[in-house]
Amino acid sequence: MPNRAINPTGVSYAQAHLAEAPARWLFVSGQIPVDEKGQVPADFESQCRLVWRNVETQLRAGGMSLQDLVKVTVFLSDRQYREANYKVRHEVLGDCSPALTIIIADIYDEAWLLEIEAIAAV
Repeated sequence: MPNRAINPTGVSYAQAHLAEAPARWLFVSGQIPVDEKGQVPADFESQCRLVWRNVETQLRAGGMSLQDLVKVTVFLSDRQYREANYKVRHEVLGDCSPALTIIIADIYDEAWLLEIEAIAAV
């Protein structure tokens, strides 16, 4: 297996993730909580699930899946969303354990409560 988690935490991320000689890399731009109709859900959990769906859409377009993630960066608009973010991330990623960074940031659009960027390798 070319990718493997190093020191996985058991909660959908690892302290590091090794990609040995990958043939392809996919760099996913920050995905936002906007659906195909341009709508933004009002609550955090709905936004978070939508952002992860958008990440998965980009991965599929590159011929990859969540299993191929090696690095994820989550930008939260407020610390109050930490627990909900953890819950949804763990539901979505399950046993996938990419390296992970979470940053509290002033998000580009005030309606967006988070943004996620990712790197995948196969």
